[in-house]
Amino acid sequence: MKVKCPTCNTDVSWTSDQQFRPFCSDRCQKIDFGDWATESFKIAGETALDEFEFDDEDKCS
Repeated sequence: MKVKCPTCNTDVSWTSDQQFRPFCSDRCQKIDFGDWATESFKIAGETALDEFEFDDEDKCS
């Protein structure tokens, strides 16, 4: 089975020996991770929690 790499759209074989699936390479996997880490990608919708909604009493010690 072939899928497209989410980063560069290269065809990738979906097999157990494909180490970086669904990505074609370590580079594309790291680019995707970086986009999530820098919040270039976001999941639509409101956040579940907002740290500014809590009073000091609500914080864990």
